[in-house]
Amino acid sequence: MLRVVATSSALRFGMLLFLLAGFGLMLLLTPLPDPATLPHLADRLGGFAPVAAVLGGALLLVALVPRTFITLAAGAIFGMLPGALYALGAALLAAAVGFAVGRLLGRDFVAERVRGRLARLDRWFTRQSVFGVMTVRLLPISGFGLVSYGYGTTGARLLPFLTGSVIASAPTAFGYAALGAAVTSPGGINWYAAAPAALGFIASAILLTRWWRAERRTRAAHRP
Repeated sequence: MLRVVATSSALRFGMLLFLLAGFGLMLLLTPLPDPATLPHLADRLGGFAPVAAVLGGALLLVALVPRTFITLAAGAIFGMLPGALYALGAALLAAAVGFAVGRLLGRDFVAERVRGRLARLDRWFTRQSVFGVMTVRLLPISGFGLVSYGYGTTGARLLPFLTGSVIASAPTAFGYAALGAAVTSPGGINWYAAAPAALGFIASAILLTRWWRAERRTRAAHRP
């Protein structure tokens, strides 16, 4: 760890890009399994299955595997409610790891070189609250893991980032876990339990609307 910190910021940033490129290539070359074939894994792991789900899901998210697949798989293996909670645990852990790696390998490079509008954008990330993180997470800009690495390269604070990441992930966690559970046991799903997903989607729409209006007000204020 000390050796990594001691290397130049450009070299560390190059390591980050190489890491992300490697994950992307691996994702393209390695087919993902069908979630419907995964429920037997919980029986084989026994009491370690929840821990394995959180750790394994976090590792896959860090490797840029889409969160949709991981949540569907968790729902197929454990059922809707446990699957959604394990998927959220994996998302929290992966967000922390991705942020830490991005901060270690990319923050100095970005801080030393951003100018003008990019510098203002970096300051915006630094000032971000939980609401701001939720807004960015809900925008369809890139995958969960890539956003975590990107946030680490900015001046964003860790606690608001993790809190906003989990809150923004909750709606789809319940929704996709319900779909995954329906694949393996379509008659055993209590769809009333999916209410948090519906409420979450409504909250997402409200957040995006508020963000859009705030952007319009900011632009109007800066016009001559």
